[in-house]
Amino acid sequence: MGHKVNPKVIRLNITRTWPSKWFGVGKVMIKNLEQDVRIRKFLFAELREAGLDRVEIERSGHKVSIGVFTAKPGIIIGRGGSGAGDLKKKLHDKFLKNFRLADINLNITEFDRPNLSSMIIAQAMAIDIEKRMPFRRVMKQAINKVERAGALGVKVVVSGRLNGSEIARTEMLTSGKVPLHTLRADIDFAKTTARTTYGAIGIKFWIYKGDIFKKEEAGKGEIVGEKK
Repeated sequence: MGHKVNPKVIRLNITRTWPSKWFGVGKVMIKNLEQDVRIRKFLFAELREAGLDRVEIERSGHKVSIGVFTAKPGIIIGRGGSGAGDLKKKLHDKFLKNFRLADINLNITEFDRPNLSSMIIAQAMAIDIEKRMPFRRVMKQAINKVERAGALGVKVVVSGRLNGSEIARTEMLTSGKVPLHTLRADIDFAKTTARTTYGAIGIKFWIYKGDIFKKEEAGKGEIVGEKK
């Protein structure tokens, strides 16, 4: 029986770093971890149309910094920054009441290559499927978009009552190579759900961008990554 491992988790501290950066012990760690999960779930649901790639959370002392990487920052920021202010207040009222509003730092950053983000592409696929577009056309369009952006390989899997069929099934399309067992491979993975009138359709998306080789800089002791 196969043992499935999240491609991002298995590469932590190899080619990837942690999306949450803070230190906690015991009940503090449990509380902060639960807060982070709820904040991410809320932001991905609230800002779905903006195309979120990831949310990074840093805590230091009595301050918290939330970094939102998005393909369409203008949708979040709003006119005159009013949208960002409202979002910050929502985060404070829902999850971060133990912080002062001034101690919450919300950084909205534009993700420069949205067509190489598995999460942005998967979210766009979910929106198209919810609009009742044929799932095969959606899959092929997503693969073509990623290939044109320069990816070396891509794989997409959708499962559920596809096109409203009576029996749920799984369909997969691949292009190029996706070496999931190579730890130095830069694999971007995401999964999301399309909520349709005939049930939920799961979407999984893998993008292979190349290999990352680490080398030590001469005279420095820093480890830097090189893609080839």
